[in-house]
Amino acid sequence: MTQPRYLTKSRFKLALDCPTKLYYTRKPEYENQSETDTFLQALAQGGFQVEELARMQYPKGVAIVGDDFNYDLVATRTEELLKQENVVIFEPAFLVDGLFIRVDILVKKGNNIQLIEVKAKSISSERHTSFIKRGRIPGGWDVYLYDIAFQKYVMQLAYPQWQIASSLLLVDKDATCTVDGLNQYFKIVENSDNRTGILVKEGLTKDDLGEPILCTISVDEEMDFIQQENPLNPMQSFEEMVHYFKEQYANDTKINTLIGRHCKDCEFKTDDATYKSGYHECWQEQTKLSIEKINQPKVWDVWNFRRSARLVEEGKLFMKELTENDVGVEPAAGRMSTSERRWIQIEKQISGDTTPYIELDDLRDELASWKFPLNFIDFETTAVALPFTAGRKPYEQLAFQFSHHIVYEDGSVEHFNEYLNTEIGVFPNFDFIRALKKSLEINDGSIFRYHNHENTIVNVIYNQLKISDEEDKEELMDFIQSISHNTGSNADTWTGDRDMIDLYQIVLKYYYNPEMGGSNSIKDVLPAVLNSSAHLKEKYCQPISKIGISSLNFDKDYIFLEYENGKAVSPYQLLPPIFDDWDKDSLEAAITEIEGISDGGAALTAYGKLQFEEVPEEEVKAIREGLLRYCELDTLAMVMIYECFREVVRREAS
Repeated sequence: MTQPRYLTKSRFKLALDCPTKLYYTRKPEYENQSETDTFLQALAQGGFQVEELARMQYPKGVAIVGDDFNYDLVATRTEELLKQENVVIFEPAFLVDGLFIRVDILVKKGNNIQLIEVKAKSISSERHTSFIKRGRIPGGWDVYLYDIAFQKYVMQLAYPQWQIASSLLLVDKDATCTVDGLNQYFKIVENSDNRTGILVKEGLTKDDLGEPILCTISVDEEMDFIQQENPLNPMQSFEEMVHYFKEQYANDTKINTLIGRHCKDCEFKTDDATYKSGYHECWQEQTKLSIEKINQPKVWDVWNFRRSARLVEEGKLFMKELTENDVGVEPAAGRMSTSERRWIQIEKQISGDTTPYIELDDLRDELASWKFPLNFIDFETTAVALPFTAGRKPYEQLAFQFSHHIVYEDGSVEHFNEYLNTEIGVFPNFDFIRALKKSLEINDGSIFRYHNHENTIVNVIYNQLKISDEEDKEELMDFIQSISHNTGSNADTWTGDRDMIDLYQIVLKYYYNPEMGGSNSIKDVLPAVLNSSAHLKEKYCQPISKIGISSLNFDKDYIFLEYENGKAVSPYQLLPPIFDDWDKDSLEAAITEIEGISDGGAALTAYGKLQFEEVPEEEVKAIREGLLRYCELDTLAMVMIYECFREVVRREAS
């Protein structure tokens, strides 16, 4: 049976991003890359838990359970419920005139209807006034609001007599959780009876939830604005736009959209010969180029290049078309300037030069300023919508883990210390900072982080300590000041004597490797230095026992580095699995099938799972071991990057 070609709200949102995508969606020959692990991502972000919490505000609500693709069935069930004068429905379905939607929450009192869209996004209920700013809707809110506008439009078509008020139900960043274990009331499970994959605690009532941490924000003003102005496409009315998308999708007609920067993250781009690539089809139709030429680096692949959008509008699509004037190259003393770095990337890409560029003299001076022993630290943190403990705000940062490597002047490397707190219902931050203080005060050497995260987190903990009753809070706050500098959001001002050195900034100032492309993430810098450094290749292809380093989580025969086809396999990909049956190509939809902790998102999700009470001890042990290995590798990766820099400086000096 052929599936009806109805314009759903997910397809409507896809068309807003790029109308051509309507043609590719739901066709098996075109793989949608964004559909991989969407369930896991939603769980990690707490979106489904927030949705179940929102439903608790309406104890008499009735859920429409059913598959989105069985349009007639769920729409008929909704019609039956709507015959009641007063009713609250979760996920009601509306099918009218080739349009299909499901609504998060609908409250019906006669002909007065409240349309409620639930999102895990946070907002300040105290400071919010309007989402409309200077004739537009900024900050990513336009996607949510157009979603609601589409829902309202379809509902109004189905029931013209209704008076529909629209609102967003969001996480209130001004609220404070007043109950312990709120997250445990909404457990993430592998199988559940509803779409959210959340098991709500049996017998849970609204009174059990304490003071609300969600807030309802009216968006009626925004709905009128979208209906009247249609700011995303002023050349059409909102109604005309919906009708156009509906007709093109129903007739399976491709809408030709001009190629441009919006193509960068196209879901329908693939080099897998098993599927067709919608991305390449669009480019071939408009440029007549071969796939090989289409795959050439684009203007927007240049690192942190804000001029790329304007240059694309002027017709420059490929990196090879750029000139120094386009980039606006301006040198800086003692380092690569940001514009020089961009031009170096472009020149090396165009010429095919794969050798690293190093500001050698300045890098040598930088390394000479560091004090041994060198301390490399990395934090793992989480910020969840539903707090684990009372007294915490939604999305308040929790620091649950760190790793600490020490490099001595003779070159030996010690995994000196680590911390991991996965105890259920415990606010970890103050014990975390105590453990960090004890670990770093073992010496007075330089301290290193990678990027801003660690400095941001200690600032957060500083402010938490400031309003706490901890007996040692002054001592801990002094320690934080000694190893960091204040962020702009902190009322106090300081720069510590041992202010952490940002290895990310060292990379930006002094080192560029073409293998990094336009990324300076440690996950991209690491394989680049491993491929370019003969010293690292020789050292880390050997077992731990033979290379002068210690480890708290890997046995003496473990080897961190392997090569395939002459290229380094990222050590993160080689991390031992937690579960033997995990598919390395993709994370399964269920939390319990996470095999390895090989990226930050998986680490956060695994920590969140450990906050549930009913996790088997064997699984707890496996996840803890995975978290420890992952975090140790983060600081060892920093050590490897440092060792690459040290060897370059020594080699050039000899």
